[in-house]
Amino acid sequence: MIDFEIRARDGFARVGRFSTPHGTVDTPALLPVVHPDPRNQAIPPNEIAAQFGLSAVITSSYITWRSAPLKERAEREGIHRLLNFSGPVFTDSGAFQQHAYGHVEVDPEEILDFQGRIGSDIAAVLDVFGEPGASAEEARRGVELTLERARKARAARAGLLAVPVQGGLFPELRWASAQGASALGDVLAVGGVVPLLEQYRFADLARVLLAARPALAPERAVHLFGTGHPITFAFAALFGIDLFDSAAYHKFARRGSLLFPEGTLALEDIKEPFCGCRLCEERPLTSLAKLPVAEREVAIARHNLWMCATEVRRVRQAIRAGALWELVERRASAHPALLAGLRAAVKGSSVFLAVEPDSRPSFREVTATSRERPAVARFQERLSRWRLSKGVYRAHRRVPLVPECLSEVPVRGPDQQPLLWEVPTAIGPVPLELSEVYPVGVWVGPEEFERPPNERTDPEDAPGFRLPEGSERSQRVAEWTQRQMDALLEWQFPGCPLPRKEPDLHGIRSRNTGRLREFSFRNQPAFRIGNDGLPRPTWIGAGLLHRWEKPPGLRVVVLDDAVPFVREGRSLFSRFAGPVDPGIVPGASVLLVDRADELLAVGRAELAAHEMGRLVRGVAVAVTAHARNPVPEAPEERQAAPAPEH
Repeated sequence: MIDFEIRARDGFARVGRFSTPHGTVDTPALLPVVHPDPRNQAIPPNEIAAQFGLSAVITSSYITWRSAPLKERAEREGIHRLLNFSGPVFTDSGAFQQHAYGHVEVDPEEILDFQGRIGSDIAAVLDVFGEPGASAEEARRGVELTLERARKARAARAGLLAVPVQGGLFPELRWASAQGASALGDVLAVGGVVPLLEQYRFADLARVLLAARPALAPERAVHLFGTGHPITFAFAALFGIDLFDSAAYHKFARRGSLLFPEGTLALEDIKEPFCGCRLCEERPLTSLAKLPVAEREVAIARHNLWMCATEVRRVRQAIRAGALWELVERRASAHPALLAGLRAAVKGSSVFLAVEPDSRPSFREVTATSRERPAVARFQERLSRWRLSKGVYRAHRRVPLVPECLSEVPVRGPDQQPLLWEVPTAIGPVPLELSEVYPVGVWVGPEEFERPPNERTDPEDAPGFRLPEGSERSQRVAEWTQRQMDALLEWQFPGCPLPRKEPDLHGIRSRNTGRLREFSFRNQPAFRIGNDGLPRPTWIGAGLLHRWEKPPGLRVVVLDDAVPFVREGRSLFSRFAGPVDPGIVPGASVLLVDRADELLAVGRAELAAHEMGRLVRGVAVAVTAHARNPVPEAPEERQAAPAPEH
C-alpha cells in the first residue's frame, strides 16, 4: 500500500511524498526515461540524480526482457545495478511498444513476474493501450481486459503496483477505468494519451482528465504517461498529476531540438545565447552547432533535461504559493493548442470545486480564462444564491470599505428602508459588503492600472442624499460596520444565525487601515479577518458556531485515539479523521469535535472532505485555536467601531 502524503496543495495539484524500497519520491516528480542499454542512453542515470537533482527514473522492463544480455544481467544483479542508479526505479510493461509496433511477445503475467525478479520499485500492469480513434466497444474491451490483468497482478504482487487508466476518448469509460484502477493500484497511470500529446490535442487531453479525475482515489499517486515536454507539466499538474515521465529530453536532442517551458526551438534557428541556465552559461547555445554530432546530441539532451527539471520545480513552487492557475495560463499563452486545452479545462470547472481552496493569497488575471477559473465559478454560484434572499441593489462606484468612504454611502433611504448598494468588479457587480471577499477582494487585473489612482465615491452617486456631518457620519459608519459583519458571517457560514442571535458581537476596525479586521464577542476576539476578507473563528468564535450550527455542519469528528492530542492543540492527522461535513474544502475553517460532539479545537482544513481518513499519512486539519490557546496573536492593533444606535 502506498503511503502517499499531501504536504502542500493548490486544488487537485499536490506537493506530496511517498516511499519506495529505494527511497522517497517527492511530487510532482519528473521520471526521466532511461534506456536499459547504456550505449543508448545520452546521460548516465547516476548523473541524472547527482547533477540534475532527479531522484527517480523510469525504464522499460519489456526492452530489458527482450534483450538476452540485458535480461540475464538484470535478473542476476537487479535493475538498479544494471542502470547504475540507486534511487527509485519505475518500470513500464511494454504497452507503449504494443501501441507503436502492434504487438509484444510477452504475456502480462510473465512481464509482471520479471519486474518483480529484477527489483522494480513500482511495477506496471501490461495494459491494453486505448487508441484515441478506437470505437466505444474496442475501448470498453480494453478497459475490461486491463482491469482483469490488474486484478491478477494485485494478487501476485506485494510491492507497489501501477495500474493504467484507459478508455480512449469516452468519458464514462475513463471514469469506470479510474474507479477500477483506484481499487487495485498504488500508482494510477493515465494511459493512451501519447497520441494526444504528440498531436497537440490538449483539449481532448483535458476532457480525458476531467472524466477520470473524480474517480481517481486521492490516496494514490497519479502518473500521466508521456508528459515529456516541459510546456505540459503545469497543465497536467492542474488535474492532480503527480508523476511525469520524459523521453523527450533525448528524443528531441537526436533531431537537434531544444526544449523550453514556452515551446521548442531547432538548433539552427537559435541566433542568440539567450538561455541563462547553468549548462548554457558554461556552453552557450550558439556554440553547440560546432560540436561533433554525438557530443552535440549529449549537450542538447543535458540542456533539455535541465529545462524539464527546472520546470517541475517551478510547478512545485507555484503549488506552494497557490499560483498554479496563473502559471498554467502563462504557459497556455505560448501555444494555441495548449490554450485550447485550458479552455476545455475551465469548461469543466465543476470537477475542481470539491478541492478548490477556500481562498488564495492573491488572484492575478493573466488571460481571458482567468475569469472562468473554479474560484470565480464558485463565487458567482454563491452570489446567485445570495441575491435570491436580498432586495434590489443600486449601482455605486467602487467604494473602499474604510470609514471615510463608508460615511458617504447612505445606509437608509428617506423612508428609512435599507439601501442595498453594489460596486463594479472584474467579474461583474458585487454587493458592497462582499467586495473584499476572495477572489474579488484580492483581484489584480488590468483595470486596476487603467483607473485613475485613489478613485473615490462621489456624492452624485446617491442623488437626493446629503453628506452627513459629525455624529450622523459616525452613526453611518457604525451601521455599515454591522452590516458588513453580518454579511461576512452569512457568506462564510451560510445560514449562520449569529448576527441575529448574538447582540454582543461587534465589528472592530484596524487602527492603521480603518478596515474591518475582527469581530469581538463581549470584548474578546471571536473572528479574525485576513487579507482574503473572510472571517476565521478563534476559540471563542468556534464556540459560538458550535452552539448554533447543528451537526454535521462545519465539523470533523476526531477518532478517540487522537482526542487528547487535538484537545492540546496538536494537528489532526488524516488517519484519525472520522465523519466529516461533506462541504469542507481545503483552507476552510472547521470545528474539531469528539464522537459526543464536544468541541475540542478549531482549525483550517488541509484536505477536502472526501480525502480525510483515506490518506494514511499527513495532516487533515491544522489546529489554529483551542481552549488553552484561545486567541492567536493579532497582526495589528485593534480599534472598536462604535455600535450602531437602534
